[in-house]
Amino acid sequence: MTASRAALLYAVGLTLFYALIPTLTFPGPPLDVVEGFAWGRELQLGYTKHPPMQAWLLETTHWLTGGRYFGGYWLSALSAAIGYLFIWKICLRLGLSPWQGFWSIVLTSVTFYFTLPMPEFNPNILQIPVWTGMILLFLRVLETGRLSDWLLLGALAAFGLYTKYFVFLLIGTIGLYILVFSDARRLLATPGPWVCALICAILLVPHLLWLLDTDFLTLQYAASRSKPTSSIIGHVWNPLNFLLAQIGNHAGIFLVMIAGFGWLGLKTLRPEWNRHFLPAPAHEDRLLLWFAFVPLAVVLLASAVTGNEFEHMWGTPMFVLSGVVAVRFAVLPDLWPRPRRALAAALIIQLVFLSVIFGQAVLEPYWKQKQTRIHYPARAVAEEMARIWREDQNSDLAYVSGDMWSAANVTLHAPGRPSMFYLHSRTLSPWIDLDDVQEKGLMIVWRGDQDRPLREFLAFYPDAVRQGSRTFDYLSGAEIPEVTVNWLIIPPGEVAVGPVN
Repeated sequence: MTASRAALLYAVGLTLFYALIPTLTFPGPPLDVVEGFAWGRELQLGYTKHPPMQAWLLETTHWLTGGRYFGGYWLSALSAAIGYLFIWKICLRLGLSPWQGFWSIVLTSVTFYFTLPMPEFNPNILQIPVWTGMILLFLRVLETGRLSDWLLLGALAAFGLYTKYFVFLLIGTIGLYILVFSDARRLLATPGPWVCALICAILLVPHLLWLLDTDFLTLQYAASRSKPTSSIIGHVWNPLNFLLAQIGNHAGIFLVMIAGFGWLGLKTLRPEWNRHFLPAPAHEDRLLLWFAFVPLAVVLLASAVTGNEFEHMWGTPMFVLSGVVAVRFAVLPDLWPRPRRALAAALIIQLVFLSVIFGQAVLEPYWKQKQTRIHYPARAVAEEMARIWREDQNSDLAYVSGDMWSAANVTLHAPGRPSMFYLHSRTLSPWIDLDDVQEKGLMIVWRGDQDRPLREFLAFYPDAVRQGSRTFDYLSGAEIPEVTVNWLIIPPGEVAVGPVN
């Protein structure tokens, strides 16, 4: 079998499993997917937490599948598949052999980010094809300088920024590379970089105007979620904690490499490495190491200087070249005495993670016996809320308000898909037309045994108490405690337009 066919079979087979298992076994989608569907229903140029691309793509799958929610699993699988394709092309452009390209894909696929998080399609996962694609295009412009590649790079950078602002880190890494190295600096004398920047800026204009119109909503949210340190220790511990987490997320790579070397291979590794290691052209190794480690160094430095704690999952796109680095600098598979054992180890790791995903859907409720998001009876809750509203108001439910999980699930599953008025906040829900809400009324929903809604709603309705409640069984045969859902109907003409002081 050729390396290209082996890579194709491995990547396609693996991504299909990561799409099919949650599609066939998950009773409901995870939080980030539900949230994305609730946002995507509005088709805005931005949302509370992120730019709009994840929500747009989820809404597209909702339309294509006739109102189903499993499209998120396939979007994750597609993101990984495109990432693998670009990794393959990056390897070949760096002068690695096709079999090294195959092993780069295999090793990348066993990093944690390409495994257990896959069913939860979110901006982190969507960045995988963005980062790999931008790195590939930059390699191409360094080699050929073609204006068409610069145009594509600018467009993909804009797509990335519509996905998550974290892509600025990669854009900065590219820009810094051009400024630091003289052989890349010559590009500044060509139209390419400037056309690239212009295309990216033009494509971003609609989103920038939305940011201005919403008083930079997504940036406000990011600032509110920052976790600054309260002591000098945080300036050391927070970057160290992030680094240790990323090392742990690469455990799969280490295990596969150890399996391939075996004890004998590890004992003879250094002399064999010295004998086999053939330096690549300096600029190729330099570029590989630059994109593999500069983004990480920037994040660690930022965490050390500010003391902020960065989310571990932000590392998802930063390590798309980890497998390439391992193959190149460990001289794989040439130095492996047992490459078949390495492949077997990789397949076992994938089987473990796929089994965990299956277990989350089918087995976990039986031993944890606690409420889980994917087993939440979302459709039953949504249909019941819509029925209660219709009986009370003799109209279709148009607006639902509540915390993200309670309200977004009603938005996703209720007939007509009512709009989500998130936490009754016009700031957090800029798509809301208050005059229309006043005309059609509003249903507030929340979960739990509390008689009164969340404090955010008490600011608008100080005397509010639940109008009714229902209990619902979770979607599992296990003895999961049932969920209590409460509601309060705010009739047309009685919707508060501002907090009561």
